[in-house]
Amino acid sequence: MVKDMFGMKQIQLGIKYNKMAKKKSSLTLAQQSVGIRLSSHEKTCSERMAHILTSIERLEKKVDTLSDSVSKGKGIVAVLVFLGSIFAAAIGFFNYK
Repeated sequence: MVKDMFGMKQIQLGIKYNKMAKKKSSLTLAQQSVGIRLSSHEKTCSERMAHILTSIERLEKKVDTLSDSVSKGKGIVAVLVFLGSIFAAAIGFFNYK
């Protein structure tokens, strides 16, 4: 009204009109806390999954090394059996003559 009476602009008068506050989202406090709990739960689950993934990778490496060791062990046993049989055959051959 003052603006209209004197023909002055709002800036010249220095009057700032209060605008109505924007309506906040209709989330209740309970919904917000559920969202916070859910996000923290997702964070802990992602950390757990990352830990499980690294553990699985480490276990796969161990299984690979153990299977290699077992394969080498089987090969060594086969070689020892072969050499033992040759040694036994040689002793048997020389004892009969």
